[in-house]
Amino acid sequence: MNAISQATERDWRTPLELTLLGAIWGCSFLFMRVAVPSFGPFALVEVRLVLGALVLLPFLWRARAQFPPRRWLWLAPIGLVNSALPFVLFAYAAERAPAAIGAICNAMTVLFAALIAFLFFGEKIGMRRAGALLVGFAGVVVLATAKISGLSIGTAVLAGAAASLLYGLGVNLVKRHMNGLPSAAAAAATLSCASLWLLPMALTHLPQGPIPGKAWGAAIALGVVCTGFAFLMFYRLIGRIGPSRASTVTYLVPLFGAAFAWLFLGEAVTVQMLIAGALILGSVAVSQKG
Repeated sequence: MNAISQATERDWRTPLELTLLGAIWGCSFLFMRVAVPSFGPFALVEVRLVLGALVLLPFLWRARAQFPPRRWLWLAPIGLVNSALPFVLFAYAAERAPAAIGAICNAMTVLFAALIAFLFFGEKIGMRRAGALLVGFAGVVVLATAKISGLSIGTAVLAGAAASLLYGLGVNLVKRHMNGLPSAAAAAATLSCASLWLLPMALTHLPQGPIPGKAWGAAIALGVVCTGFAFLMFYRLIGRIGPSRASTVTYLVPLFGAAFAWLFLGEAVTVQMLIAGALILGSVAVSQKG
């Protein structure tokens, strides 16, 4: 009876946590949109990385014996590829386009991870997944050629797609070089390395004027909630339901990102954005099938 009750609890808890995580990561694009005009991409991302790392550092301290110096030879570049660079690219996109644009591009991570695994690590891709990649890229093209309020958003879309490409590379590096490490501690290590990588750029691109309280609030929420606590939730889900099921949160992020941007910032959701989102999310869904 106890086993049945535990299974029942997991059944309702998992979709609830996936929905909450999708909402939190959807909020991250809203927070970037609010904060980046005041901070600039480099300073904002530095705040995000430092706060996210601070949330997770207790886990790294507890597992410090599992992180000898040779481990850091891979942790440092993974921090650059999987956090510092994509965070900056998404912040750059948030300066130039509605929050939904970055959220939609983020869904391409799953497809890029499969493509990189095929091109560089010898994994099979299959016809179904290859077709899904083409459809997903078509969605990016549709998005890149869109105009919002008469302005081109192509550079923002390219930045978001590049960030997702780096995430896809990061996923493969994590899979091969961080296997066996405690996930939360490894995340703390890579975020800490990422903050050090970015520090010189942040110091040379400090905000030029006073930062409003709203921008500070968004930056703090981005670091503490959308990075630190969100990573904890995600790794907890991976431990309970596995990486494949946990990755379904990818479908929710663009939906929440677009909804929050429309609700709180009054940003329009255009027909081209809907078409691009449908193509990208549909391709991700097809690529993830059994």
